[in-house]
Amino acid sequence: MEIKRAVIFMDDGPAEENGAGKPLLLQSVLFCPMLCWLSDALCSSGVERFFVFCPARYQEEAQSCFVHPEQAMVSDRQEALLAFLEGEEQTLVVPGAAVPVESAGENSVYAASGTSLIKSLQEHSEEVEGAESVAGFTAITSSKGLNSMQFLGRAKILRTLVAGGVNVMDPNNTYIDPRVRIGAGTVVLPGTILRGRSVIGCNCEIGPNTVVDSCTVGDETVVNASQINESTVGSRTHIGPFAYVRPGCTIGDDIKVGDFVEVKNSVLGNGTKISHLTYVGDSDVGEHVNFGCGTVTVNYDGKDKHRCTIGSHVFLGCNTNLVAPVQVGDGAYTAAGSTITRDVPAGDLAVARERQTNLHGWAERRRANGRLK
Repeated sequence: MEIKRAVIFMDDGPAEENGAGKPLLLQSVLFCPMLCWLSDALCSSGVERFFVFCPARYQEEAQSCFVHPEQAMVSDRQEALLAFLEGEEQTLVVPGAAVPVESAGENSVYAASGTSLIKSLQEHSEEVEGAESVAGFTAITSSKGLNSMQFLGRAKILRTLVAGGVNVMDPNNTYIDPRVRIGAGTVVLPGTILRGRSVIGCNCEIGPNTVVDSCTVGDETVVNASQINESTVGSRTHIGPFAYVRPGCTIGDDIKVGDFVEVKNSVLGNGTKISHLTYVGDSDVGEHVNFGCGTVTVNYDGKDKHRCTIGSHVFLGCNTNLVAPVQVGDGAYTAAGSTITRDVPAGDLAVARERQTNLHGWAERRRANGRLK
């Protein structure tokens, strides 16, 4: 039976069970509101139009659970619902909180014609003429049931991924949002958490002990013991261990973001290497740039954030401070230990440090005076 439209009823949840009466459908199973589980699954099965009957204070949140918000009408007005149901077209009805996971539990999802549903609503009847149960759903009526779905949902997700060629090393220690998409040949190692609408390419290695939240990751990329958030990462890039990618980053192909490196709101060109102990914030970085250990983009003046612009084939010596806003031209170098406050032209070497002075005999004199051991 092909069904193109659905009605989802969402009422306040009991306050004594789930906090402030928030609908169970808006509470999360594996980081994902149950309404997202429903909407994604129903769209995949061919449903094109939705009506969500929802209390006014939750309507904006409910609307955000649809990938294409224009597909869903969210309202608490019965006349709007009746208008949506006009005609004989078969309609899927989800009469309360449910997830698209089949189990031995109760299933209350059914399908009926629009005319039958209108008649039932107008007569305030629980009986719907010609209603047919639709398999593949489990009703949730309490927080206890919600928690039980964490296990059933995780098993369903992992089965789907494994069937698609993903290698999940330890299913009992892996947590994946149902909205995540992973390419064939990718290995997911223990302790990995994948959230949001992340898309991970083929033949990647993710983990161990890694969080990927709402990111796109290219093919053959490794993310090892690190966190990346709301960013795009290219192919054949290596992140970690112990790296932190904050929101708003675009990290290209063949890049190294190594241990104890933090990147925030920045663009990194292909082939750039940031091996260790570096902060890159609010910066536009060209291709094949080498960041020496301890480099910092000094992007905050206490009031405003400023951007650095670094050209391609730049070599930044260890412990360089780039005080934004500053530009470093293509092929330029900075000497180790420099604090750069002015633009560096292409091909130049910038040296911004005190000239070294050696005080002859200083240590011996201090020891003779008892001021050194």
